Amino acid sequence: TIASKETHLPYNRVLLSSLLAGEAREPDLTLRPEAWYAANGVALLGGVEVISIDGDRREAVLSGGARLPYDRLVLATGSTPVRLPVPGHALPGVLTFRDLDDARMLQRLAPGARAVVIGGGLLGIEAAYGLALGGVGVTLLHIMDRLMERQLDARAALLLKEAVAARGITVDLTAETAAIEGRGAVERVVLKDGRVLPADMVVMAAGIRPETTLARSIGLEIGRGIKVDDALETSRAGIHAIGECAEHRGTCYGIVEPAYEQARALAAHLSRKAGGYGGSVLATSLKVSGIPLYSMGDFEGE
Repeated sequence: TIASKETHLPYNRVLLSSLLAGEAREPDLTLRPEAWYAANGVALLGGVEVISIDGDRREAVLSGGARLPYDRLVLATGSTPVRLPVPGHALPGVLTFRDLDDARMLQRLAPGARAVVIGGGLLGIEAAYGLALGGVGVTLLHIMDRLMERQLDARAALLLKEAVAARGITVDLTAETAAIEGRGAVERVVLKDGRVLPADMVVMAAGIRPETTLARSIGLEIGRGIKVDDALETSRAGIHAIGECAEHRGTCYGIVEPAYEQARALAAHLSRKAGGYGGSVLATSLKVSGIPLYSMGDFEGE
């Protein structure tokens, strides 16, 4: 049984950037047609949230009050986007870029509108690119002195900045947001150096945090994420965690491939097949057409 708070069929979040850029359609994101789940013995519950877990009775409690008994429970709660705690961060028109509903909101911006994207990592660049392709005037703000500083050295980051700027995106580095202002909705972004940027929408792509709320409520051991062993089992027998919510050997992975590897390893374990999870090699690629960027290993060359 899969219980998901989202009402959509399970979809590929990696393609959200391609959807925003017009390079994919919504049906392209769907992982499996609805009939596939029933045919393979999977009960799919959409639009419901697991609000608590009764570990002693081995039951998951749903938002509507129903209880789902389990032999094994897998937490795949992902992560929560960071909202910078600046004045105005809750104004209408301030979005994150995390799920299908976010992408749909961003697609509503008309050509000629102005958007400010806060965050020069993978997601921020991909959001800026998708908006720019739709004719939106985009300013990309990043607090660091180079884009994608966790994946690129200074020279590569400079090449990336030039390539992004060539696509009509204004890139502003060492730019720190002081406030977001507007009467009833976003109208401008104020920087700490006093500059003011007009904006019809602000996209916060300033990082993610493992979603551990449910795990904490039942007393699971938490570091940055839900701590798991090589069987991807938490501190409580019978409860596992995979993906961005999990912390394995001190590492939380914020990209998709380790989540797939963990899912395969856990499926094998639950199917009584040999193997375990020993960690993943980090590698990152940027999904912006015409910028073939791939980063892996010790990118600083030390």
